[in-house]
Amino acid sequence: IGQGAARSGLGDQGRSEIETQGRSVHLALLAVLKMKRNGNIAIRFITRSSPANEAVEGRESRAGDPGVRFLPITVELKKPGSPPPRGSADDEAVLPAVFAQWFSSRGWTPRRHQLKMVQKALAGKSALLIAPTGGGKTLAGFLPSLIELSGRAPSAEGAGLHTLYISPLKALAVDVALNLTAPIAEMNLPVSVESRTGDSSVAKKQRQRVNPPDILLTTPEQLALFCAWEGSRLYFRDLKTVIIDEVHALHASKRGDLLALGLARLEQFAPGVRRVGLSATVNDPDLIRRWLGSEVDLVLGDPGAPPVVDVLLSQGHVPWAGHTAQHAMAEVYDAIRQTRTALVFVNTRWQAE
Repeated sequence: IGQGAARSGLGDQGRSEIETQGRSVHLALLAVLKMKRNGNIAIRFITRSSPANEAVEGRESRAGDPGVRFLPITVELKKPGSPPPRGSADDEAVLPAVFAQWFSSRGWTPRRHQLKMVQKALAGKSALLIAPTGGGKTLAGFLPSLIELSGRAPSAEGAGLHTLYISPLKALAVDVALNLTAPIAEMNLPVSVESRTGDSSVAKKQRQRVNPPDILLTTPEQLALFCAWEGSRLYFRDLKTVIIDEVHALHASKRGDLLALGLARLEQFAPGVRRVGLSATVNDPDLIRRWLGSEVDLVLGDPGAPPVVDVLLSQGHVPWAGHTAQHAMAEVYDAIRQTRTALVFVNTRWQAE
């Protein structure tokens, strides 16, 4: 605080008031790493200025000492998990300027659950995010990693793998990798993203072992192979976050058992690694949270738009047999063309094509 002798010392720790003396501008910097017992902390600055009759807007003078000015500056620090104060703007404050500008350039506003996931990451907590389809939950899962990687100092030895994304579908892992490159390129972030599936070439897999990307997207089977590799302990030692997408489709299956073993192995390689689960369909959130780990917070996304259910009545000849819907393909395609975004669920690969 202030200059020279105006600095506060170790003897001021734990005191309710700290008095310092100094000339020129006073600046207070408050850093709180973990608040276990503290509730709200209020900070008030008192300055002495001259001349005594100087008008200072928004400040009061103490009776009998017109040279004392009160700066009505209050900083409130909340306990983790406490509800934000009414009218608080601490939601978007967790986003660095480059990320806030990126949202604004696209005409978007960060969703509440996306900012909540950033807050959980800043607190070092694992989390299960349940948000409706189209609610930006994938971006919410990666946003904390992108923020941390954007501010990471370069290392002479080369940084190791930071975030591991696990998907039940290899096609989804590849698609997410492509979708991540857009915001990374638009914000000019020093972040590398690669996928690793059964279709990846041998040369690519060998290169990833030597030069790991910042974010690797893969499947439970590839993780099992990775954990069996003799160099896995060194490879995953810098791992900070594991993101499990569509976690509802994995936890209650043999693939989920295989993944649980892999997660336990990663915990040995990188103690304290955060686990993040993403899903739009969870009947029992507490069950998924227990599967993810011992201490996993639940983050719920805002509900989507109310559903409007319509039935497309085909005007063509409907056959008595066959369930491929080939007779209605032209009408389904016309309905898709009339929308900006269409998500189509089908029963067979042929229908999808």
